[in-house]
Amino acid sequence: MSNGQLQMLQTPTPEEGFDLAIRLAQKGVEVTQPSEEIRQMLRPVYSRNVDSLIATSQVIAIHFQTIAAANNYWRAWTPHYG
Repeated sequence: MSNGQLQMLQTPTPEEGFDLAIRLAQKGVEVTQPSEEIRQMLRPVYSRNVDSLIATSQVIAIHFQTIAAANNYWRAWTPHYG
């Protein structure tokens, strides 16, 4: 995301797709609560709440599913070992 804008969902590897999913989730929080001050105030509360952490993982997983589909599930991607 350059300049805060989503450019594309295509990524070279699943790892980069997962990183993009995390950035999308973070951007969603920023849009929902634009005040950095309030987000910083709330962070200690939700970062210690298991339900909030599970919900965060679910949002990231949903974004990752979308990105994986956009990348044809990286069928052409071959991992390089060693």
